[in-house]
Amino acid sequence: MTEGTHSHGVGKPGDPPAAPVLPATWRSLVREARPKQWTKNVLVFAAPAAAGVLTEWDHFLQTLVAFVAFCLAASGTYFFNDALDAHADRLHPSKRFRPIAAGHISERAGKAWAAVLVVAGILVALPVRDGQLAVVVAGYVALTMSYSAWLKHEPVIDLGVVAAGFVIRAIAGGVATGVHISDWFLIVAGGASLFMVTGKRYAEQIEMGDAGGAHRSPLTAYTRGYLSFVRAVAAGVTITAYCLWAFENAAQVGSQTWFEISIVPFVLAILRYAHVVEQGGGGAPEDVVLNDRMIQVLGVLWAATFAVGVHI
Repeated sequence: MTEGTHSHGVGKPGDPPAAPVLPATWRSLVREARPKQWTKNVLVFAAPAAAGVLTEWDHFLQTLVAFVAFCLAASGTYFFNDALDAHADRLHPSKRFRPIAAGHISERAGKAWAAVLVVAGILVALPVRDGQLAVVVAGYVALTMSYSAWLKHEPVIDLGVVAAGFVIRAIAGGVATGVHISDWFLIVAGGASLFMVTGKRYAEQIEMGDAGGAHRSPLTAYTRGYLSFVRAVAAGVTITAYCLWAFENAAQVGSQTWFEISIVPFVLAILRYAHVVEQGGGGAPEDVVLNDRMIQVLGVLWAATFAVGVHI
């Protein structure tokens, strides 16, 4: 049996994962770095794209550096988080197969790799804007590691901290390129992030059931009704802020039609994501975005209409 393949019908959460063949160390390291989750770091392109500066080569390179820096730093925080959570992850039906939880990488080695990747991410960002981007990356790392060590066990605060991690990514793109970030843009980013994070907690509750508290203590503090309420509030704030941001952009560039049209696919994408969550999805937001064809179509339509509004 090679890494990445396992039988869900063998053993129970908490038992040592079945892995007769120890995978190559490099392969375990790549898996632990979670490259699929690097899609979250595409958020660094949001502010420069909205400002229409990505077509300028220097701004594109600065944003690309921000993307690479966050990929390195985020992977470092994944190593750190999984090293701390190895025991709890062994109680989870899928996380128990992560390389550290499965014993393919020791917890000590995980923390060492975390330090290497985090430092690499900050160093990559250091030349951009006289170190301003490096400060943002360091702030993201400090917040995320605080979450892993402590804040993830605090109900409500844990939702806000994870959402803040997404917002920091969006801010990083503006800092890297020197683009002014609209207040409405930040509210959209914050509301949408809270919406997705709450959907993730809802999906975890469904997946883990009564055993959820053993894996993540705040899960027992939330009812599904409460999480649905928070999702509804976050969705309402996000949609309202996006409408106001679209109107603000329309007023600035003098082209209302395309920004107004972009509201339609944006709202439909939010509603589609909410439907996926209600069906038990949403445990991994990146999987929803990468696997749901309708969300992808709506995303392309939104990007196209917004881009025409920016560049027309």
